Amino acid sequence: MPWKKLLLIVLAVALLGVAMLVFRGRQETTPALGKGGGAQAGEVPVQVATATRGDVDLSLKLVGRAEAFSTVTLRSRVSGQLQTLAFKPGAQVKRGELLIQIDPSLLKAQLDQARGTVAKDQAQWVKAQADQQRYTDMLAKGFVSKADYDTYQANLGVAKATLQSDLALQETAQTQLDYARIVAPFDGVIGSPLVWPGAQITADSTDIVVLNQIEPMRIAFSIPEESLAALRAAQARGQVAVQAAIPGDKGQPLAGTLEFIDNAVDATTGTIVVKGRFENTDHRLTAGQFVQVTLPTTRIANAVSVPVEALQSSAKGSFVFVLGHDGKAQQRYITPGPTAGQRLVVDKGLDAGEQVVTEGQMLLVDGARAKVKAGGG
Repeated sequence: MPWKKLLLIVLAVALLGVAMLVFRGRQETTPALGKGGGAQAGEVPVQVATATRGDVDLSLKLVGRAEAFSTVTLRSRVSGQLQTLAFKPGAQVKRGELLIQIDPSLLKAQLDQARGTVAKDQAQWVKAQADQQRYTDMLAKGFVSKADYDTYQANLGVAKATLQSDLALQETAQTQLDYARIVAPFDGVIGSPLVWPGAQITADSTDIVVLNQIEPMRIAFSIPEESLAALRAAQARGQVAVQAAIPGDKGQPLAGTLEFIDNAVDATTGTIVVKGRFENTDHRLTAGQFVQVTLPTTRIANAVSVPVEALQSSAKGSFVFVLGHDGKAQQRYITPGPTAGQRLVVDKGLDAGEQVVTEGQMLLVDGARAKVKAGGG
């Protein structure tokens, strides 16, 4: 019917009008695109940093393990019953402090016996001296024969030798008694006892407790063999600093020095063991603890460097945005070098003193205007 055709025509015209209104509204709300498709209206807020020139030390990031400077498993040098443990497990002890006492009763008795023998020997020696002197006078007057005199002279030598032998036995008994007291050989942290009072101790055999020296401490780690030459070159320039960061510790990294390079490369792993010395006066390191080690190996002289955050990549290569004096960002292609910590060495394409964008690069295009945010210089 004609009225149906008329209704369809009216609906079509209405839908066309609505579509035109929507399209016009989108055109009005879409910003004009400039060169590179970036927004031209307004300034992009950014943060910048200045490219610097100077010597840059390249470093290796490695996992290391702390180890005690000295570790001693304490054993008794005499046999006997363990009488006393004079320490608290896990406590810090001082050199010379009593740690362990072995029952000294039998050792004291042996010392007293040795002292009695020495006293008897001394009396016999004194008598032998008197006899020898008396027979010397009688021999001079012809009252005794030379054979009798020789007998008393020999008795004097025997008495002296016996006294010296028994004095040595007395000193041995005294030393054995001293061994019943075990003291700390150095300052350190004592571990948990391996035996307890009442146990029978066998000389030079029974492990009693382990003592670790923690001031200073060492951190051992392995470096690739190809880095060894650079490390030795750094060592030739002077003392090599080593840093260690403890996982979960919010304090500053620990500062130490390179102390040891092993004398052979492990053929299985292609690495060599290196150790750093750390004074550890604050006791932040514990034996067996894993740490993150930073070891400088190579020094690049007079190099231009920027924060690593400034580096961007594209299909054409690596680039940074350089902020000019006119407030415009220039897309500058560079030749990046190695990184050292949070700094990137720039081999080519950037001069010292230029400002590079370190935050806000995603909103920038070549030639866009930018504004440094407060505190962003």
